[in-house]
Amino acid sequence: MTARPIAVVGASAAGITAAESLRRAGWDGPLTLIGDEPHLPYDRPPLSKQLLQGAWEPERLLLRTEEDLTRLGLDLRLGTRATGLDVATRTLTLDGGERLACAGVIVATGVAARTLPAADGLDGVLTLRTLDDALALRARLSGGARRLVVVGNGVLGCEAAAVARELGHEVTLVGREPVPMAAAVGAGIGELLAAEHRARGVRLLTGEVAEFETAADPAPGAPAAVGGVRLADGSRLPADLVLLAIGSEPAVGWLADPALDTADGLGCDTYCAAAPGIYAAGDVARWEHPLHGRPLRIEHRMNATEQAMAAARNLVAELSTERDGAADVAGTERPERRPFAPVPYFWSDQFGLKLQAYGLTTGADQVETTVLDREARRAVALYGRAGRAVGVLAVALPPRQIRALRAVVATPAPWEEAADRVRAAVTAD
Repeated sequence: MTARPIAVVGASAAGITAAESLRRAGWDGPLTLIGDEPHLPYDRPPLSKQLLQGAWEPERLLLRTEEDLTRLGLDLRLGTRATGLDVATRTLTLDGGERLACAGVIVATGVAARTLPAADGLDGVLTLRTLDDALALRARLSGGARRLVVVGNGVLGCEAAAVARELGHEVTLVGREPVPMAAAVGAGIGELLAAEHRARGVRLLTGEVAEFETAADPAPGAPAAVGGVRLADGSRLPADLVLLAIGSEPAVGWLADPALDTADGLGCDTYCAAAPGIYAAGDVARWEHPLHGRPLRIEHRMNATEQAMAAARNLVAELSTERDGAADVAGTERPERRPFAPVPYFWSDQFGLKLQAYGLTTGADQVETTVLDREARRAVALYGRAGRAVGVLAVALPPRQIRALRAVVATPAPWEEAADRVRAAVTAD
């Protein structure tokens, strides 16, 4: 039996799913899971919702217990960062200088929150990506009513703004675009969400941050604290807290080997392979979707799980054909590599409204939005590209109709045919 492990880099939802899937696919050899955070793998979507609101505690976010991980026979390396990968030898370098020669590697390092240089060292300017980030923001919001400025009106910014407003804080949501979440859901659905936020007391502004202002008279020895945000148009927004929700960057800075394509994530083929024996899954992976005919990188929770399963299965299939890896693949039936062709799914919860989308909603050149009940914020939108329907989104629709909408975009369909099917689905009794 070879002593070389398969290493999964990233103790995330994608990472733990990849580790479990490797075992299910027949990998009996050493298995290493590396995570730069000290926490056991946890779920990220509740960070900006249930955890921030205080309805859930961190323990509820755990994806697996210590006992679950023990049963996998893992070499678990928490609080450890991968700093390099030699593709030719499949050798990882870790932050302590250790070099780990691997039979295969799955990269599941996700993304990192973007920030602004002017925020460095300024107390009260936060991001929201990790469990520690969410707990820090929750602790600040628990100290009484505060003036919160959320910079960035995408999905994360809108979710956090909704929670903070429900907690009784004065919330201003600032975005470069006048309509919240327009890049993700289009103007029609975005305007519906804007109406809900305004009705709930969130102040919506369009602009870019020019600078942060500091609070007057900080305590002796204390760091400078934020006191406001000044926008490019000169307007000033008083603030006790600022949340930067201005997007993210794929965590590929540690991947310097020129054999890898790291433009907008780690580039992969249809099998999620970035190079022989090197696969990727989750937010960091940019792969060729066989049905859409173009590379995609999807930062959705369901995609992380599904892609991790696909990457693990395909890696084991590849290793089963290699002399030094076959001995660690159990069973006589060897898995076969299969292209990863999911129907992407994402959801968002804001003020009790549930948004659910299937397929691709970004990059559309054609959108048809139907508001079914403006007061109840019930709506559906169809998204097209090059004459074919590629995505659909519903707000506050029942599960039966949601299932029917998924079927419309399971594969790209002619626009008019898909539009007729959507209309039929939302008008059915």
